[in-house]
Amino acid sequence: MSAVTSSRQQVLGRIRAAGQNPAATPEEAAERYGRLPRDYRMRGELTVRACQDLFVERLREYDAEVVECAPAELGTTITGQLESSGRHIFVAPTGLPGAWQINGFEWNIDHNLPAEEIEKAEGVVTGCFCGVADSGTIVLHHSATEGRRVITLLPDWHLCVVRASQIVETLPEYFDRSNQPPPLVTWISGPSATADIEMTRIKGVHGPRFLNVIVVRDTGM
Repeated sequence: MSAVTSSRQQVLGRIRAAGQNPAATPEEAAERYGRLPRDYRMRGELTVRACQDLFVERLREYDAEVVECAPAELGTTITGQLESSGRHIFVAPTGLPGAWQINGFEWNIDHNLPAEEIEKAEGVVTGCFCGVADSGTIVLHHSATEGRRVITLLPDWHLCVVRASQIVETLPEYFDRSNQPPPLVTWISGPSATADIEMTRIKGVHGPRFLNVIVVRDTGM
């Protein structure tokens, strides 16, 4: 029996068992949930710098462009990224810091902009809630500095600012940090890309084709 077949049978067996013995009450369901084994890795083991390096490495593997800077260099770094993008019209969430809205570019603040207006923007600039180094994933909770989900999906270019203090190594550490995730969370692992049955890679199907990330070194390393 192959490993794939064996794993499939195990999964189906657990589903059948759960269906045959449903929890009678919410309390019983909670008690069963509490008994589930949790022997997966709950905490990272990397140093702060190594965790940041892994995050950057993963992002670059996904074809994202990543630059690092000190907190005092953030404004200059954002300017450089905007200029090198060749774009001039940007949409921004309502809580984007004024210092990030660089002069010389057109900024459309998202006070519930219609989709037609958002689509006219050449790019979007946001912050984030968290970065997960293991998977190179940026997590958006859609706060005032992250904006509505639609503004991070329609523009073709996304510049996201991630502070080193926001980076965790593992997914369980993200859940510990978020305590109770909001109803809507967006997970970004590189620019949008997919492949058809012939493995032809197409960018931009589910979001921006281009992801640029600024990692701000705001922790001691």
